[in-house]
Amino acid sequence: MTLETLSTVRSHGGTQGVYKHASTTTGTDMTFAVFVPDHEPGAKLPVLWYLSGLTCTHANVMEKGEYRAACAGHGVIFVAPDTSPRGEGVPDDPEGAWDFGLGAGFYVDATEEPWAKHYRMRSYVEDELPSLILRNFASADLTRQAISGHSMGGHGALTIGLRNQDRFRSVSAFSPIVSPLHCPWGEKALGHYLGDDREEWRAYDACALLDDGLRVPDLLVDQGDADNFLTEQLKTELLVAACERNGQKAEIRMQPGYDHSYYFISTFMAEHVAWHAERLKA
Repeated sequence: MTLETLSTVRSHGGTQGVYKHASTTTGTDMTFAVFVPDHEPGAKLPVLWYLSGLTCTHANVMEKGEYRAACAGHGVIFVAPDTSPRGEGVPDDPEGAWDFGLGAGFYVDATEEPWAKHYRMRSYVEDELPSLILRNFASADLTRQAISGHSMGGHGALTIGLRNQDRFRSVSAFSPIVSPLHCPWGEKALGHYLGDDREEWRAYDACALLDDGLRVPDLLVDQGDADNFLTEQLKTELLVAACERNGQKAEIRMQPGYDHSYYFISTFMAEHVAWHAERLKA
């Protein structure tokens, strides 16, 4: 599998790169970002995955997330994939809506047409991209992984973390969609990608996965209380209740005055990196 380097730049004592490859999972070219801190020859560094939200690409967190100083300080590799397949022949929302289709893959493996051929972000993030990282970044230690994400990507981090509880030592999220079964964004996305059988949706709903017995080693969630999506779409209280009734270890923090933007994410990103680093090096 050939990896094309699109750009590299020095930053905070490390290298920020952007890469492209032909994905066999999505049937498209896929682009992703990797930050590798400087390290001694032969050293192995833990890996923190970050999944972005609706309308985003790999570039949003790379340009606005302010993670590099913290990752360099803690010796953590940061990997940020795209949010959906893209390219000629990849279907989009027929009405051009921003909450479905391109930039809105919801980290699922679609089963419904016309989405099933390309919209396979679950398998891409869980299987193909880690294999690519392992083969092309010699310093990446995939025995020590953590995962985080924002909004739709927070949903992805929670569900991928829960389904792969032996892979990730810690899971965090900013403003996550906690229960797609119970919000308009989720009902639209999962209905289109997976069909009408809501039982099939449970694999992509963090609260349902907790109720079904899955757990993560440790969980941190930050949510702004001035987030205009909080009441209708994010419903953080559902995750609080699911963690409490299922005994899931979690710190879920409501941050006064913060909204849904990268101003919020960048404020707490260094804390999340440090929190993951502590668990990755334990």
